Amino acid sequence: MSHPAALQIDIASDIVCPWCYIGKRRLEHALALFAQKHPDKQAPQINWLPFQLNPTLPADGMSRADYLQRKFGSADGGGIYERVSAEGTKEGLAFDFKAITRQPNTLKAHALVAAAQPLGVQSQVKEELMKAYFCEGADLTQNTQLQAIATRAGMPAEAVHAVLNDTAAHQNIAAQDAELRRIGISGVPFFILNKSIGVSGAQAPEALLSAMEQAVT
Repeated sequence: MSHPAALQIDIASDIVCPWCYIGKRRLEHALALFAQKHPDKQAPQINWLPFQLNPTLPADGMSRADYLQRKFGSADGGGIYERVSAEGTKEGLAFDFKAITRQPNTLKAHALVAAAQPLGVQSQVKEELMKAYFCEGADLTQNTQLQAIATRAGMPAEAVHAVLNDTAAHQNIAAQDAELRRIGISGVPFFILNKSIGVSGAQAPEALLSAMEQAVT
């Protein structure tokens, strides 16, 4: 007797997008609700897709203060992150925006996330990168930091080193990012369920659950 294929959830998000981190937590809650309500169904398969909020940033990034000044007209974001921090707290996230000194180009970080997928540790790598950036102020422009974060998340050190130095892998990430924009994704997080249902934004777990149930009926 064959079983229905597991629900596929592809999520376009950026490592340096705070709402994407909040959305990740809400997805995790939705997955727990799905498992409770549908114990007979396979656990959904999760795949993280690369989307860069700032694809034109130089490889070594830029000063966080300069970035915020350009984007919001204030070196500290003008209070924009107070609401984000409050929402993060509700999800158990301890954002420390003041600890961030560098706004990174995330091409290499996304390449690590992609390479972690066949190794079975993609969500762990995504989590550790976001935690390091948002809660610890890690400089994601530095290969040494990316190496430490990815190996901590379960990737073999030699695999991490290879990805960080693989220009073709970085170009592939840029192409995937461009393709997501081509099909109309302009804001993240964006959830794609069974390649047929799209959910935009860091929706409540109940809303994500509803979309998941719709996708498997």
